Amino acid sequence: MPNRPIRAVVRNQQIYSVPTSATVRTAAHMMKEYRIGALMVVEDDRLIGIFTERDALFRVLAGNLDPDRTTVGEVMTADPTTIAPDRPMVHALHLMHEGGFRHLPVADGSKAVGMLSIRDALGVELARFEEEVDEREAIAEILG
Repeated sequence: MPNRPIRAVVRNQQIYSVPTSATVRTAAHMMKEYRIGALMVVEDDRLIGIFTERDALFRVLAGNLDPDRTTVGEVMTADPTTIAPDRPMVHALHLMHEGGFRHLPVADGSKAVGMLSIRDALGVELARFEEEVDEREAIAEILG
């Protein structure tokens, strides 16, 4: 599993992105709606940054900035570390560990093609765990 190519992980992934001019509130609503922890910041079809939950928390909320007046471009992580789609997942895990981040944009050159999260790294194991939790909740409901 650690050697599976990143291309296989992001193959059917929807890419969620915003321009630098988007407000933080707009970005936060998108992240909530799509249940994601990060957005790619794209201008002229080029990946120029990433906006994450941590950016919203540390740079906006803790920085006492107004999310309706602050643009993503002001608080994004510019020029983020990226990984090519032909690299193995183990390389992505290494980059994420070394960089201390939970999201890693996948880019083919400067074109965004997907986003890896630490959740993707858990893959099948996480899916099995979620199934077990659902089964336990269903059993608890039945037993009252």
